[in-house]
Amino acid sequence: MNPLTCFTLSTTDHIAHLVLNRPEAMNTMHPTFWRELDEVLTHLHKAGEARVLVISSTGKHFSAGMALETFSGAIAMDDQSPEGRAAIFDMLSDMQATFTKLETLRIPVIAAIQGGCIGGAVDMVTACCLRYATSDAFFCIQEINIGMVADVGTLQRLPKLVPLAVVKELAYTGRRLSAARALGYGLVNEVFDSPEALLAGALLCAKEIASKPPVAIWGTKQAIHYTRDHSVDDALKQMGWLQGAIWSNQHVREAVTAMKEKRAGEFTDLSPLQSFKEIGL
Repeated sequence: MNPLTCFTLSTTDHIAHLVLNRPEAMNTMHPTFWRELDEVLTHLHKAGEARVLVISSTGKHFSAGMALETFSGAIAMDDQSPEGRAAIFDMLSDMQATFTKLETLRIPVIAAIQGGCIGGAVDMVTACCLRYATSDAFFCIQEINIGMVADVGTLQRLPKLVPLAVVKELAYTGRRLSAARALGYGLVNEVFDSPEALLAGALLCAKEIASKPPVAIWGTKQAIHYTRDHSVDDALKQMGWLQGAIWSNQHVREAVTAMKEKRAGEFTDLSPLQSFKEIGL
């Protein structure tokens, strides 16, 4: 990968840790942020070494969302012609696709959120599998406060995570949702007293996930996401096909033996991926 300027990335014991590292700018999102995040997620998806991804941040806020100067500079939103307005669709689709990579990544993604999770940051964390937060964290659908509709995933994913009336309240008013309320609604899994405790908790969960057979975790993520968007009957059929494709007697024996012997199991990593276009290069 190219050197990162908006993030740091490390992988230890099959746990990838991506850190937003521009606290002086409140970790706002601009085109470079998007490019680097897309590149990191593509790399992790293809490599197969990491078994879980933890995303944390630095400074006062997890992220203040889209950098406002982006709208007046790097991104030109042409509303003066039907052709220009049509181009907005394609640009948004490209941005949405990056956060969707969090959802479709072959490994679980854990977001560790401190301080403000604002605007585009809500789009980002709702695409993650698990969310942990500090007690001072808050969530804000900021877009309505600057005269626009949230458009990179919040309005599509948040209703799958919390009651619809709560989504409407936040989306219509731009109010802040506290960590305590977010925990009550199930948006976050646990609340911690400090950023240090938050990261420790997120990494502990990541360690547990990384100890399981990676292909079984992959299958579980596939099944959960399919079930979310399909009927029970369709999801049960998909589960049969999925289990038939990845079942491993060896993995089950190793998992049970390791549990009895109170040791870590030994499992094969996911296979590295290579796109058809790259074959022969």
